[in-house]
Amino acid sequence: MTGPIKSIPSVSVSYASNGSSTKANALGMRPMQERAYEKRGEQYLLIKSPPASGKSRALMFIALDKIANQGLKQAIIVVPERSIGGSFADEPLAKHGFWADWQVKPQWNLCNAPGIDEPRVAKSKVKAVGEFLASGDHVLVCTHATFRFALDELGVAAFDDRLIAVDEFHHVSASPDNKLGAHLGELIARDRAHIVAMTGSYFRGDAAPVLAPGDEAKFHAVTYTYYEQLNGYDHLKSLDIGYYFYSGSYVDDILKVLNPDEKTILHIPNVNSRESTRDKIKEAEQIMGALGDWQGADPATGFQLIRRPDGRVLKVADLVDDDSARRDKVITALKNPARKNDRDHVDIIIALGMAKEGFDWIWCEHALTVGYRASLTEIVQIIGRATRDAPGKTKARFTNLIAEPDASEAAVTDAVNDTLKAIAASLLMEQVLAPRFNFTPKNAGPVAGCDYGEGGYREGRTNVGFNEETGQFHIEVKGLVQPKSEEATRICQEDINEVITAFVQDRPTIERGLFDEETVPEELTQVRMGKIVRERYPELSDEDQEAVRQHAVAAFVLTQTAKAAAVTGGDAELHGNTALIDGVRKFAMDVRELDIDLIDRRNPFGEAYAILAKSMNEATLKQVAAAIAKKRVNLPYEEARALALRAREFKNQRGRPPSLTSQDAWEKKMAEGVAALARHHAEAKRG
Repeated sequence: MTGPIKSIPSVSVSYASNGSSTKANALGMRPMQERAYEKRGEQYLLIKSPPASGKSRALMFIALDKIANQGLKQAIIVVPERSIGGSFADEPLAKHGFWADWQVKPQWNLCNAPGIDEPRVAKSKVKAVGEFLASGDHVLVCTHATFRFALDELGVAAFDDRLIAVDEFHHVSASPDNKLGAHLGELIARDRAHIVAMTGSYFRGDAAPVLAPGDEAKFHAVTYTYYEQLNGYDHLKSLDIGYYFYSGSYVDDILKVLNPDEKTILHIPNVNSRESTRDKIKEAEQIMGALGDWQGADPATGFQLIRRPDGRVLKVADLVDDDSARRDKVITALKNPARKNDRDHVDIIIALGMAKEGFDWIWCEHALTVGYRASLTEIVQIIGRATRDAPGKTKARFTNLIAEPDASEAAVTDAVNDTLKAIAASLLMEQVLAPRFNFTPKNAGPVAGCDYGEGGYREGRTNVGFNEETGQFHIEVKGLVQPKSEEATRICQEDINEVITAFVQDRPTIERGLFDEETVPEELTQVRMGKIVRERYPELSDEDQEAVRQHAVAAFVLTQTAKAAAVTGGDAELHGNTALIDGVRKFAMDVRELDIDLIDRRNPFGEAYAILAKSMNEATLKQVAAAIAKKRVNLPYEEARALALRAREFKNQRGRPPSLTSQDAWEKKMAEGVAALARHHAEAKRG
C-alpha cells in the first residue's frame, strides 16, 4: 500500500420521516401511485420515480383501468431480466380498496419459463407471446429480450390496442444500435399501442438520450422525486453520499470504509478496470479475510460465516463466486420472501455485476462501490439498494472508492478519466437527492406552504422559502428569465436534473471546470450550458432556451454552494443533518440581492475542486491541470459564436463592445470570442 485511503467529508441530506410516502388512500394507493393513476388516460406515460416508491403497483392500477375502461385488449409488462418479473406477480389489490385484483396466469409469466433469452432458444417464448395475443387473457410478463424477438417475429401491428409497459426504461436508447429503442420508435410511429415507461433514473451513462426528442414530447411525465420519497418514509432520516481516494490495492485497507456493523452491499471493481487486481475470487477472499476468521459456509443458505475479533459471526453472501450451484443457493437464500423482514438473515453482500437493479434488501445501510462506474444509471441503481425504509434504520450512505491516478504514469490524463466520471456521478446524485428548486423573479411574492424564516417574506431582498412537506425551495432571483411556452415551463419544473446530467457528463466542461485555472466561470455557466440546452431543446425559442439554462445553472450552483457549507463546516449552524438545506438558505440570504449574474459568475465545479485539492496527491493534481490546460486550442466555431452572441448582449447593455484588454476576465473572453468568430469567417471565405 503506497498511501492510505483519504477520507473526504460526505454530504448528508436529511429527511423529515413524516410517513407520507408510505400511507395509502382509500383505493390502496400511495402518493406516487395516486399521482400516476390520475394520468391513467394518457396514451404515452412516463413514470420517473425512485426505487421502492411503488412503480410496479402503480402500473397494475393503470393497466387494469386501461383494460376495463379504456378499450385496450391486453397488457404486456416488459422487464430487463427474469428476476424482476416477480415484481409483477399476483397482487390482491381489492383487499386494500381497489376495484379489482391483479392476476397473471402462470403460463403468461414468461420470466418463470425455462430457457435463456437468446435467439436460438427463445422461439418457444416468442410462440407463447403469439398465443397470448390470440387469447382472451389480459396480462403477460416477459423480458426485454423476449419482447424484442416477438416484435421481430410478429410485427408491430400485432400489438395494436394493447398496453406495453416497459420497466427500467433507462435500458432504452435513441441510439440506432438499441433494438428495444428502435422497436418503441416503431410502436410510437404507428400510434396504436399505449406505452407506460417506468424508471428510477431517466438518464444514461453514454451520450445517447433515452428517447428521440420528437418521441419524448409525446409522453406525459409523472415525476416523484427522491426527496419526496425519502422525506415521506417512516424510519430513514438521512442519506450520506461521498467518495474516497486510495492508492495501492483497495483490499489492503478496505476496513477503513467498510464498517462490519453496517448492513452493506459491496460491489468490487470490474475485472477489466484499473482498480481490479484481475482476480475477483481472490479479492472477495481477501475482503472476507480482513473481516475475520472463516468458519465455513452455512449449508442451508451458502452464506460464508466469518468470526469477528469480538466473537460475533458475520453472514456474508458471496455473489462473486463463479460456481453456479453455490451462487444459485446464495441467490435463492437472498430472495427467500420468508426472510425479507429478518434483519439478521445476512450481514454483508459482496458482488460484482449482481445485486443492483431490482434487488430488494430493505436492511442495506451502506452501498459501497469500488471503482468508477461509466454509467450514471448504474450508480443510481446501486444507491437505490440503500434507500429502502426499514424499522430501526435511520441512516444510509453511498460510498464510491476510487483509485487515485499515479502522477508517474505516462497516461495520467487518461487515468483521470475514471475520476472525472466518478465525480460527475457524485455531483449528479447530490442534485437528485436534494430538494427541488422553484425559481421566480425578484418580488414575485411568497409561495403558500413555504417557511421564509425569521421575519418572513420581505420585499426588496432575496427571499428563500422552504416547504418541508413537499421538499421544495422557493427562491427569488433578480434578472431571472421565466419560461414562456408550456414545454419550457415543463422542462424547468420537471427536467432540470436531466439538463444537469448532460452538463456534468460533458468531458470538456468538467475538465475545464476542475483543472483549468484560466477558465472563466461564465464559459461554463453561459457558453457550455447554453450549448447543451440548445442541442437538447432545439425547438425552443431563444428566450425559452435562456430560461432553461438559467434555471439549470441556478439549481446546480445552489446545491454545490450548499454542499461547500456542509463539507467545510465553517458555521456551527450548518452542522448536522440539515446542512444542505441550511447551506442554501445561508448563501441566498448572505447577499442583499441574489441575481442571475452572481450565479453565472460562480464556477459550479469549484467545490468539487476544493475537495480534490485536499484529497488528491498534489503532484498528480498539478500534472493533470497542466495537461488539461495544454489541450486548449483555438476556440471552435460553435463556442466562438456563443461568446459573440453574449458579446452582442453586452454591447446592447453597455453601449460598447467588450474589450480584449479588459481587466474583467469574462469581458475579455467575450472579446476573444468575437475575434475568433471573425477568424473562422475569414478562413471560410478563403477556403
